[in-house]
Amino acid sequence: MTPPFTQLNTPYPATAYLKGFLNTKNISSFQLDLGIDVIQELFTGKRLQSIFDFAQQNKTLHSANAKRIYTHRQDYIRTIEDVISFLQGKNQTMGRRICGEDFLPQASRFEQVDELDWAFGIMGFQDKAKHLATLYLEDLSDFIVECIDEHFGFSRYAEKLGKSANSFDELYQLLQGKNTLIDEITLELLDKQLKYHQPKLVGISVPFPGNLYSAFRCAQFIKNKYPHIGIAMGGGFPNTELKCLTDVRVFEFFDFISLDDGELPLEVIFSNVMNPSSDNPDYELFKRTYRYENGKVVYNNRSSRTDYKQDKLGTPDYSDLHLDTYISVIEVTNPMHSLWSDGRWNKLTMAHGCYWGKCTFCDVSLDYIRNYEPIAAKILVDRMEQIMEQTGEKGFHFVDEAAPPAIMTELALEIIRRGLNVSWWTNIRFEKSFTRDLCQLLKASGCIAVSGGLEVASDRLLALINKGVTVEQVARVTDHFTEAGIMVHAYLMYGYPTQTVQETVDSLEMVRQMFEMGIIQSGFWHQFALTAHSIIGLHPENYGIKPEQKEVSFANNDLQFVDKTGIRHEKFSYGLKKSLLNFMNGIGFDLNLQEWFEFGIPKTTISKGYIQICLNEGNSILTKPTDKIIWLGKFPTLKKTKKVNKGQTTESLQMTIHGKTESLQLNLDPQKGVWLSDLLDKLSNSETSILPFSQLKGDYEKQFNDFDVFWNSKPIQSLRENGLLIIR
Repeated sequence: MTPPFTQLNTPYPATAYLKGFLNTKNISSFQLDLGIDVIQELFTGKRLQSIFDFAQQNKTLHSANAKRIYTHRQDYIRTIEDVISFLQGKNQTMGRRICGEDFLPQASRFEQVDELDWAFGIMGFQDKAKHLATLYLEDLSDFIVECIDEHFGFSRYAEKLGKSANSFDELYQLLQGKNTLIDEITLELLDKQLKYHQPKLVGISVPFPGNLYSAFRCAQFIKNKYPHIGIAMGGGFPNTELKCLTDVRVFEFFDFISLDDGELPLEVIFSNVMNPSSDNPDYELFKRTYRYENGKVVYNNRSSRTDYKQDKLGTPDYSDLHLDTYISVIEVTNPMHSLWSDGRWNKLTMAHGCYWGKCTFCDVSLDYIRNYEPIAAKILVDRMEQIMEQTGEKGFHFVDEAAPPAIMTELALEIIRRGLNVSWWTNIRFEKSFTRDLCQLLKASGCIAVSGGLEVASDRLLALINKGVTVEQVARVTDHFTEAGIMVHAYLMYGYPTQTVQETVDSLEMVRQMFEMGIIQSGFWHQFALTAHSIIGLHPENYGIKPEQKEVSFANNDLQFVDKTGIRHEKFSYGLKKSLLNFMNGIGFDLNLQEWFEFGIPKTTISKGYIQICLNEGNSILTKPTDKIIWLGKFPTLKKTKKVNKGQTTESLQMTIHGKTESLQLNLDPQKGVWLSDLLDKLSNSETSILPFSQLKGDYEKQFNDFDVFWNSKPIQSLRENGLLIIR
């Protein structure tokens, strides 16, 4: 199970991955997303009535905002179930009512509502209604935090207790206290499932710090009421944070805590729980698993069994999950962030680990980054088809650290070969492999968006990060994606070790120009964070920083540090984010960068037209013999024509290619036109679909002798602009 709270719009995929694997082992399992079940139970008229009664009886109504919400309590109780139903996609006609001014009660979250017209336009009722409904829920969330449970949050619960909590003390102390109202709802729902399914083992997946408290509260409940059930923890949080675990109190709640890939560790735990005797080959031989033995925490990695290859893990299985109860919200008008929270996306990965694995700020020493293993495109698309059949959803979010361009290419080709209509998006590196033609191919297969790290838009710092890209290269790649109609989101960083104020200002100017040129549509600034498992964390002396050393018995990942430059990078946060919000909305480009900050900054050293120059230069790429030729268009219609000029009759072949919106007409030499028509026919065949450039050239030269002239002729260039692609 996934404990509260992760995402509202789609299940976190870990349990579906594990269930898919357990299916291959014929191990009976049931999966549960307690987060969405709690939300579904909490936001009903009956529960809201009890929340308002509790706040009144316990005299927790302090702020003016809370009092305003309480005053409108009957309006919230009356509207809550209709709003939730609308966000679940079940009552879409309610959208226009929600957009009216007299339906939803409004508190502090609605203070910016007057600025929505530019974001959603005149006719964007559904998205505008989703955003207003989201603000309405966030008002209720604020009320719950102030009056009911200070730790509540839609996508995180008691997150600060889990964020690099070097000591278990604070969390342990909280767990000794009384259950909150949210706890009681959570445990009620959990108890029903435990009674019905009567499991021998409960695996709790903890992807983020915001799931940690609830995971422990659930484990505590199971220990107290069902002591015969084994309890295991795995997931992103232990994988990154619990590498130095020594606190024995953790095992008052859990029997097992496994690290890194969860499939084999869970199988071995299951084997020990089901057959805890010496006649079991797995007896006491665990895989990357913490246990409590003889009064201390022991890391048991004695099993000699090797992890399963990616093609042996099975297809993620979303059965058991209540997919129709997830709600689509639009928290902010950032176009990429809306993809995270709006719509239900099936989750998959193209590869285990990161094919680059060199960025100095990234946790490259951990298994989920370090151990790279790609998945064959045919297997990926097989899994996509199985998941679509099961869930009825055709949208996929590939959750790779950085999707490999080679796999993306093969994935796109396989999707096109099978004639699938899907939408998909993923995270990438802005590397030179993403040519104009490849981006066109990805678009044709259903790719709608990519996100990638521009990080600090400075070539010196990108080299120090070991990102393997330059600002110029990023500009060209983002231009290729944008030209193909694929939305681009850039992750942006400030405060990287040794970064100067001048480099921060210059980085902002680079970002300003990219948005002004329209080659980036979405972005997000975040301040550099030092992690224990990154190259910088392992070798801080090489980067001019000094980490604060603390005794660790529980969580250890985010590290506090002192930057020897002495620059207070956090002071740039507001100005960077404010400017970015304006740039995303197409305004503020003509303002001096100083306008975004309340303190003095130096003038940028970047020339005004720098990004434009990057786009204008170096775009010509020589075709290599190994390049692949792909045709995305339809088979052409042919018509022979004759033209008489001064008694001379000239024959030509008129080729017409019908696109979705307009037609392309070419006039060719008859023999070469027939050859080209045969080529396009061959490339339109799903069995062929690709030809090496060397084969195409060789085939042409068997009949004609001027290939380079022909390949660079106007008709071919027209085809190149209309679906004839060269893929590396």
